[in-house]
Amino acid sequence: MFLIQLSSALSVGLIAEVGPATTSWLRLLMGGLIFIAIARPKLRSIRRDDALPLIGLGAASALMSVAFLAAVDRIPLGTAVAIEFLGPLTVAAIRSHSRRALAWPFLALAGVVLLTEPWHGAVDLGGIAFALLAGVGWGSYILLTQRVGDRFPGISGLAVTIPIAAVCSAVVGVPGLVANFEWRFLLIALGLAVLAPVLPFWLEMSALRRMTPAAFGTLMAVEPAVGMLLGAIVLGQLPSAIQLTGVALVVLAGAAAQRGGSREVAGDPDVAPLSPEHLEDPDDPDRPSNPEPPAHPETPDADRPKDYE
Repeated sequence: MFLIQLSSALSVGLIAEVGPATTSWLRLLMGGLIFIAIARPKLRSIRRDDALPLIGLGAASALMSVAFLAAVDRIPLGTAVAIEFLGPLTVAAIRSHSRRALAWPFLALAGVVLLTEPWHGAVDLGGIAFALLAGVGWGSYILLTQRVGDRFPGISGLAVTIPIAAVCSAVVGVPGLVANFEWRFLLIALGLAVLAPVLPFWLEMSALRRMTPAAFGTLMAVEPAVGMLLGAIVLGQLPSAIQLTGVALVVLAGAAAQRGGSREVAGDPDVAPLSPEHLEDPDDPDRPSNPEPPAHPETPDADRPKDYE
């Protein structure tokens, strides 16, 4: 979260020179080249049913990046993050099995209203629309990242999807670079790309291999506060007391919507199975409440059914 928001705050200078779409495209282009150089993806390993998730994740990443920087160009960073966060929070609420969880996006929406302060009459509807569009991309990104991360080891999936994102955003990004080309823009974009997407997307994919989309989305509730903090430090966007209250509501909504977040991944060294002692000790807190006895306790080992093994 810190890396993404720092990259966004530092992108404002480049946005002023080439525009948000070109800045986003340059970051994705440089990030894609870095991932390709590091991971060297084997395209022959991609199956036919992998194509749609990979293309979908690339398109979602492009939408999230382009729309978010367009929002940052119009509204404060912390406000843009809070509005964008409605996307993953809604995903978390819909995927939960509790009707009460559906109340949390509305609480976050109330926080967004406090952040935008519409009663002052200076609301940038374009900035809000771009932030909401980025939220759609972020919600889609969370769902698709888990699927791609489960299918491809390490960062090999990102080495395919980030270049796809660069291709998807090229149609809106290339014209701005052609009209205002300078070599230093490429160097600036290279540094920004390391901050985002390279490092944070890799960390997020690693996290989503072990977590549910709902838990991941709600744990990201702190991001609006991180965005507001870096907006104040880097960009001098000091929030009012009402806006601080709005961010607090968004963070509270995300934290309250959190449900169990661990995933049992086959072969994952961090997921420890229950030991025989846990099954035998009635006082052990990790012992299952109703352990099932073996189906054929007297069957010799050689003849035991595979399910028992």
